[in-house]
Amino acid sequence: MKSRPVITDEQKARLNAIATMQDERIDYSDAPCLPDAEWVKSAELPDAKRQITLRIDADVLDFFRNTGKRYQTRINAVLRSYVEAHKTGAL
Repeated sequence: MKSRPVITDEQKARLNAIATMQDERIDYSDAPCLPDAEWVKSAELPDAKRQITLRIDADVLDFFRNTGKRYQTRINAVLRSYVEAHKTGAL
């Protein structure tokens, strides 16, 4: 696991000043203007995922965990391919 970078006292003070700054004091003069279409694109989200509790055989879970970070995403990909195979009649 990567260790967190060390933040100096000066950096902490600057971050705190930004966090507590009132919106009216923020200078937006150099921020580019984005057309509405860009905002719409940024709001498009992939299909929502739901958090569930799922019982999986220990050896299956160990296999996926041993593949590294984002193992839950890989489990989801395997399940998705199973669903797609059923939809197309491949299974």
